[in-house]
Amino acid sequence: MEKTNKTGVTFNVQPFTIERGKIKEFALAIGDKNEIYYDVKSAREQGFRDIPIPPTFPTVIEMWSGLSFETLIKELELDPLKVLHGEQEYEYLEDICAGDEISCVAKVISHTEKRRMNFITIENRFFRNDNLVLIARSNIIER
Repeated sequence: MEKTNKTGVTFNVQPFTIERGKIKEFALAIGDKNEIYYDVKSAREQGFRDIPIPPTFPTVIEMWSGLSFETLIKELELDPLKVLHGEQEYEYLEDICAGDEISCVAKVISHTEKRRMNFITIENRFFRNDNLVLIARSNIIER
C-alpha cells in the first residue's frame, strides 16, 4: 500500500549530556575493553579531551533524547511488525566526549516505494554548541 511520502519531515531531539557512566555501560554492553572508554587518564593520553564515545554510541543519544523507535514508527506511519533496519553509517567530524551536551536534528532525506516496500533514509545531524560534530544516516525498510 502506498504511503504518504515523508521526505523532508524533521524531528528535533532534546539535548543530551554525555556521561562517563553511560559510555562505560555501553562499552561493557558491546564488549569493548578499550581503556579509553573506562579511564579518563588513558583517554587523555590518546589525545581526547575526556572519555570519548564508542563509534555506535549515537544510537543511545537518539533513543534517550526523544526519538525512540516507537515515536519514529508512529510519526512515519509504519507498521512496526514489518519494519527492518537496513543500514547505519556514522560520519564523525569531531570527537564527542563525556561532558559534551549534544543536540540532534533528524530528517527524512528520502522515502521511496519499490515492490510494495517502503525505503526510508533518515539523517541525524548532531551538534555541540551549534557546531556540527556528527552525521548519522540510517535506512528503514517496511516490507
